Amino acid sequence: MNQRLSISAIVFFALMILLGLYFAYAAVQGPSGILRRVQLQAETQELAQQRDMLQTEVDRMRNLTRRLSDDYLDIDLLDERARNVLGLVRADEIIIR
Repeated sequence: MNQRLSISAIVFFALMILLGLYFAYAAVQGPSGILRRVQLQAETQELAQQRDMLQTEVDRMRNLTRRLSDDYLDIDLLDERARNVLGLVRADEIIIR
């Protein structure tokens, strides 16, 4: 007996194949897909490196601020900053440009 698939069965299978293809595409390329996840992980790594660099800079600036504070005064740092910012020199120094 030679049975043929009805039109509704063919349409059903075609829709299921298209639906499967859509979900496969969405799993790879969609906003929550695999490629987006890899991209977000790379961005997260880059931002973590930037955060670490900025934290190092903040720590350095915090140290300099503490060394120039009223509670702890580093005379050498104060002398260096005064020379740099104000252009001061001692009487016994020679400036070479």
